[in-house]
Amino acid sequence: MSEALNKIKQYRQQILEGLYNQCTPKQQALFKQMYGSVKKVPDDKIDWAIQQCERTVANNNKTL
Repeated sequence: MSEALNKIKQYRQQILEGLYNQCTPKQQALFKQMYGSVKKVPDDKIDWAIQQCERTVANNNKTL
């Protein structure tokens, strides 16, 4: 893999981890059921996982 593509992959992983960490333990458990773990999300599913976590975090912030 090229250096540039590797950096992009790492950045996407960091974004996902940051969003995941903002989810509740119950939401994190559901995420693990769907994907196994944050580190194991396949490349072709990471965009969708990021979007799911973004929506979840946004909804959590609305209810505060």
